[in-house]
Amino acid sequence: MKIESLRIGMKVRHPQYGSGLVKAISETVPEIQFDDGSHRAVAPEPSGLEPMEPQASVSGLAVPLKQFVEETLAAAVSRLGLEKPDAVVEQLGLRWHGGRLVLHPADAALQAKEVPLEVFFHKVVMVRNNLRVLEQKINAHEQLSDGEKVEMQQYITRCYGSLTTFNVLFKEKEDQF
Repeated sequence: MKIESLRIGMKVRHPQYGSGLVKAISETVPEIQFDDGSHRAVAPEPSGLEPMEPQASVSGLAVPLKQFVEETLAAAVSRLGLEKPDAVVEQLGLRWHGGRLVLHPADAALQAKEVPLEVFFHKVVMVRNNLRVLEQKINAHEQLSDGEKVEMQQYITRCYGSLTTFNVLFKEKEDQF
């Protein structure tokens, strides 16, 4: 491990002394406080010092790191079919904003259950998104035969069919089930 890759507060592992925490770094050696309480200055390269936490290296980055991380995260969220709660509310028809779902039990002695429509709608959309992810995973599964994939797809299609009841909540037709 090179001295340049060490940071104060970084957890490291030494083959002889075990795990420790980098407390200070000079030009050639870091000072490490090991779990046994000892403090040692250890030359990182010849001693076999290794990071204890996963490390990443990005070279040739043509955009600021913050922008790179944001774009990578947005791509992952999109690919997984996950959505931000604000985006979900935007899909809700305007006439439903601020509305409430009220469930009345048959027994008048029992209390009704009220849920904001935005919360209920978010849950319906998450079911839809999770079904899409499940569909992708089934289609990409290497060990399932084509017949098994078709059989599972039929169950997913039936789930979508059951959820068409909630199409009335969607603002745009293309977002519906």
